[in-house]
Amino acid sequence: MSRRLARLLLVLMGGLAAVTAQANVVVVLNSGDATVSLIDPDDFSVKQTYAVGKEPHHLMATPDNKSLIIANATGNQLTFLDPRSGQIQRQMRDVIDPYQIGFSPDQKWFVSAALRLDRVDIYRYDNGALLLSKRVPLSKLPSHIAFDADSTTAFITQQGNDRISAIDLATQQIKWTMPTGKLPAGVMMTPDNKYLLVGIMGRDYVEVIDWRNQKVVKRIVTGEGAHNFRALGDKRHVFVSNRVANSISILDLNTLENIGSIAVPGGPDCMEVTEDGQTLWATLRWIKKVAVIDLSNRKLLRLIAVGRSPHGIYINNRAPEM
Repeated sequence: MSRRLARLLLVLMGGLAAVTAQANVVVVLNSGDATVSLIDPDDFSVKQTYAVGKEPHHLMATPDNKSLIIANATGNQLTFLDPRSGQIQRQMRDVIDPYQIGFSPDQKWFVSAALRLDRVDIYRYDNGALLLSKRVPLSKLPSHIAFDADSTTAFITQQGNDRISAIDLATQQIKWTMPTGKLPAGVMMTPDNKYLLVGIMGRDYVEVIDWRNQKVVKRIVTGEGAHNFRALGDKRHVFVSNRVANSISILDLNTLENIGSIAVPGGPDCMEVTEDGQTLWATLRWIKKVAVIDLSNRKLLRLIAVGRSPHGIYINNRAPEM
């Protein structure tokens, strides 16, 4: 082989390696194993599983989409990954008990719900830096977070006392607290900024809350253990995972009705939707697997074995969150 041909092959192989390194993966957090699993979305194989901080529960991309933040609750740290390859970029320690995390829509605030410490930590987000602004006591068991469209308010469900609270982001003061159904979990704002949807995990429904008037206006029956939300990305439909019922419900946000259900085994929890809106992925907390669902026929395509108690999931090529 000539030297010229050898050099050409090296260049081609290097380019192929670079493409492979940048290939998109599905990132799954195994909270019971303190690991991350990386799944190839094309052949559904687990390409890599590696250790990360203790109790990785939830994750989200930074506003610039250059990093994926994993919240390690009992590890007291944030781990930043490359959102395409799933490889670790850096770790930020001494972020205490980050169970659930969220950026305000205007990207000025980063909020962390410290579930075991009964408080909410509010950070200013400045050019990638997190600057602690205030710790807000909020008992008991603050878990999930949503924001209004104007980034004035953060809404936090509290599983330990069946409440939801609104925190003014400018003053970091509690604006109001109201009762909910038993064990409120996931919370999301409707695209029109009119209602909050709250998964009532201790029952079988989603509460629709007029947050400006602190009033429950409707209950949408979904299934036992109504837990978390993921929008389809069309500003009209949203999925609700029902952990006890082993199902995922589909809500129409125009009518606020349950329009269908998909049978999913093993305690479906967090969900992700592919960019084309054709495939739904869901973590199955009780059976150490991830479900892949064909949305065209609402059928389970396959189950993929991962680690213990899989929780958060992320796909870089994803549908919008509204």
